[in-house]
Amino acid sequence: MTTLVAVGAQWGDEGKGKLVDWLAPSADLVVRFHGGNNAGHTLVVDGEKTVLHVVPAGILNPDTVNLIGPGVVVDPEILLGELDVLRARGVLRDPGRVRVSGRAHVVLEWHAALDKAREERAKGRAIGTTGRGIGPAYEDKVARRGIRVADLLDPAPLRDAIARLVEQKNFELVDYYHWKPVDGEAVFERAVEWGRRLAPYVDHTGRILMRALREGRSVLFEGAQGTFLDIDHGTYPYVTSSNCVAGAVCAGAGIGPTRIDRVLGITKAYTTRVGGGPFPTELDDEQGEELRRLGAEFGATTGRPRRCGWLDAVMLREAAAVNGFTALAVNKLDVLSGLAEVKIATAYRIDGKRSEEFPMTLGELERAEPEYESHRGWSEDLREVRRFEDLPRPARDYVARIEDLVGVPIELISVGPDRDETIARRDPFAE
Repeated sequence: MTTLVAVGAQWGDEGKGKLVDWLAPSADLVVRFHGGNNAGHTLVVDGEKTVLHVVPAGILNPDTVNLIGPGVVVDPEILLGELDVLRARGVLRDPGRVRVSGRAHVVLEWHAALDKAREERAKGRAIGTTGRGIGPAYEDKVARRGIRVADLLDPAPLRDAIARLVEQKNFELVDYYHWKPVDGEAVFERAVEWGRRLAPYVDHTGRILMRALREGRSVLFEGAQGTFLDIDHGTYPYVTSSNCVAGAVCAGAGIGPTRIDRVLGITKAYTTRVGGGPFPTELDDEQGEELRRLGAEFGATTGRPRRCGWLDAVMLREAAAVNGFTALAVNKLDVLSGLAEVKIATAYRIDGKRSEEFPMTLGELERAEPEYESHRGWSEDLREVRRFEDLPRPARDYVARIEDLVGVPIELISVGPDRDETIARRDPFAE
């Protein structure tokens, strides 16, 4: 038995879905433990693309059970849509392969409306959310007024709960934001239908997880977003509304910390970010545009163009410390092919002082000027390479330098979007 946590080491969009899909054959369970449908995982198998937002990325492996834990906020419309597509493609024949925690909170119509209304009101101060209602859903959860998946299965108390909540939500939407009100009765009718359709998938996922661990099965925990979007450890307030770091597995899935064996940090070979907030290594020039074009850097959830920049080793060291990485995976090394020079930020200068540590405050990060070291690029196409030794020497040197700067071994290297375009230097599940 091995439990492996796979989490993003940057601002999300690191390619976690591809690697979770690649790792899934070694796992009996794949468990999503936080976030909502503001995260998009793109999987490519034999050229066929699958985009998931709620269903864990282990779903394409026919022998893997996929759990959506209590730490996730679930938009039933999105989840049911994904399940319909997977069934139509013949991927999901057995509903037992997807289990949704009855304790997971539900994203409702007013959550998305409030999300959009707040972003519009903020204008130049907007966070840059996806507008999917994830933040407002977590607000209701923490305020102890949320509706959970299990509530959808019991119409009588559900009607009362929605009636109470819609009055408050419409007051905020209409009187403060001058937004269109939500029809509470329509929300209730949709919610009852969601409950009917979701019933075959709803379960106590914590008990399933505990049984699997007792039986010595291997479990892969799938993170969403990334370390620096974490509500506590990220670049607040330009963050998401959940804990994205490895430790969040304990609360979001229902597992004790002594049960975690290994933690895989996932990074791109460069850095990207979506939405607002500081980005020390951002390339706001033709080079950044070239990285965006070569890497097809557009959000899987929103289609928004991602901001692009050089790899930031200061960030990765912080991520390694916060998450306790036992290994790293580097995605999109192939995107750097053809560049004469590649750079890595090894330190910052903040107010004239040099620091190799990630700053605590947003103001310091906004003033941070990266110190770079340059590395020779390579021109070879890497997509056919399957052994580290067969990479061009400059690419091997680049990978080795990342290991040196972060202090964590790199076990997986992605050289293309397809599942098989992966170099494994060591099995991350191996103890």
